[in-house]
Amino acid sequence: MDERQRILDLRKELHEHNYKYYVLNSPGISDQDFDFMMHELQELEARHPELDDPDSPTRRVGSDISSEFRQVAHKYPMLSLANTYSEQDVADFYNSVSKGLGGEDFEICCEMKYDGLSISLTYVDGRLVSGVTRGDGVHGDDVTANVRTIRSIPLVLKDGDWPREFEIRGEVLMPWTVFERLNAEREAAEEPLFANPRNAASGTLKSLNPALVAGRHLDAYLYYLLGDELPGDGHYENLMKVRQWGFKVSEGMRKVKTLQEIYDFINYWDTERKNLPVATDGIVLKVNSLRQQRALGYTAKSPRWAIAYKFKAERELTRLNEVTYQVGRTGQITPVANMEPVRLAGTTVRRATLNNEDFIRSLDLHEGDYVYVEKGGEIIPKIVGVDASRREAGAEPVRFVTHCPECGTELVRYEGEAAHYCPNDAGCPPQIKGRIEHFISRRAMNIDSLGPETVDEYYRRGLIHDIADLYDIKISQINGDGTRQKSAQKVVDGIKASTQVPFERVVFALGIRFVGETSARLLARRFKNIDNLSNATLQELTDIDGVGEATAKSVISYFHNPANLEIVERLRSYGVRMSLDEDRMQAAGTALAGKSIVISGVFAKHSRDEYKRIIEDNGGKNVGSISGKTSFILAGDNMGPSKLQKAEKLGIPIIDEDTFLGMIGQ
Repeated sequence: MDERQRILDLRKELHEHNYKYYVLNSPGISDQDFDFMMHELQELEARHPELDDPDSPTRRVGSDISSEFRQVAHKYPMLSLANTYSEQDVADFYNSVSKGLGGEDFEICCEMKYDGLSISLTYVDGRLVSGVTRGDGVHGDDVTANVRTIRSIPLVLKDGDWPREFEIRGEVLMPWTVFERLNAEREAAEEPLFANPRNAASGTLKSLNPALVAGRHLDAYLYYLLGDELPGDGHYENLMKVRQWGFKVSEGMRKVKTLQEIYDFINYWDTERKNLPVATDGIVLKVNSLRQQRALGYTAKSPRWAIAYKFKAERELTRLNEVTYQVGRTGQITPVANMEPVRLAGTTVRRATLNNEDFIRSLDLHEGDYVYVEKGGEIIPKIVGVDASRREAGAEPVRFVTHCPECGTELVRYEGEAAHYCPNDAGCPPQIKGRIEHFISRRAMNIDSLGPETVDEYYRRGLIHDIADLYDIKISQINGDGTRQKSAQKVVDGIKASTQVPFERVVFALGIRFVGETSARLLARRFKNIDNLSNATLQELTDIDGVGEATAKSVISYFHNPANLEIVERLRSYGVRMSLDEDRMQAAGTALAGKSIVISGVFAKHSRDEYKRIIEDNGGKNVGSISGKTSFILAGDNMGPSKLQKAEKLGIPIIDEDTFLGMIGQ
């Protein structure tokens, strides 16, 4: 591949992964893979200075800024650390420090790298006055109200010789025990699980409800002191002093001088960290002298006097007991490895996804094999290898099922798809119940008086066989012996209230294969009503930016099924909305037709999500990054300086909130 194109591709991928990690709290790849991509991009950009871009991921710190909080400028920039994964890289860092200091003696402070959300706390006269997230390194979210609920963060310091004003930085964490309990509660409530404690802590600290934050029992470890009047020149010594003031500082710290002492520290904690109550993912090495730190200085995004050594993803060997198969609401068959329990990344693991038949074949998986399992920050662990040397003689290969494990129908595999499907969508119980559960879910019809257990009960009793049957349920059928009148009334009222759900969500609720929330919204806005959508051609569907051929064919297939058409008509007869609301259709216009718009900053009159909907309603397209094809930037307060610089460089117009609303007649 051409190196110039590779640079553009890497920038795009890394921007997307930054967004998933910092904004959505849902990392798409491992930290190690991210860093390898970043290093590759840095090397390519060094060879092609003519392609310099101030918006390149190599020129910024990933952002976790939320539009819901007030943004605050950091007095001292909060930069990220360069990551390394090998002892050789640690040696290179050590030698670089020695060279940078001209051979002067130095000490290294070795610390645990806690896997949480970075926080900056400011104290004045011994009292906490602000708590700010890292954000983009220059500005962060003011989450002071939430920080005050974390019991390990002192609101008022103990008597001591603390400076009148200082800043202390650390990591907000969710202990393993709290994380496991929280995910169990979310699973019971049919809510998405947090991928790891870091994401759970981040999501909690960004909550707009301090009472919820208090109930999550977050913890915090502090690791860096800044200010004009610090106790001394030694970073380690300052943290020992900070501990006396009432701050929680890790016991796992050591001041060393030699490279071998650093290796000893790393090797000890690579094993011992598994016994800690919170998640860690590496070791941080810092030059101890603040004077020497200042002499070494910074690169564009990280200090030269510190580095993070990242542990490899935890891997354990355990025995495969059997492979079972799950049937999803769309009929997709997912193989699952059931294993001897093994402790991994702070939790006990018994199951791991095997993805599909191709994945099983690539592992050459046999019955009773001993398999290597990694967790790597994901909720569902993955099998990454097999110890074939421990395979029993005569062990049979794992063969993917040919028929649905629930209804016995022969499975199919669609062209271009890695997964197998059960085509019996009208008669396969897990699919029927799965579609009903999807239909009632919060993001679809939002019938919160029902849940999976209730759906299962109604299905077994013969009350419901499809989503339309819900609207036939009578109180007399579900109030038991008459003692459940109140709960039965709530169920019936909740079902009736769902008829007011907007058409966009009805399209999503139908459960058409490959049609998610975004594509459902695009389809609803393009075709306006269910009749137009049901008669849409392949060309009309694929003409929609964001709707691919697989999705288009699935839509056509859905509406060519007489059983589905009957369900749609029954839903219509019950009053479910089958067209866009009049006000939405009237509001929709063409003022922004053909325009690609970037949103940046914080707004006063609408949220960013609301502006995205307004742009779509008026024919415009939301884009995430600035290019020569950008029509204009809708800019609020605190627009990023790099975006401003790029916009000026490309001559892209910058439109403020009031001007934009005037353009669309508001």
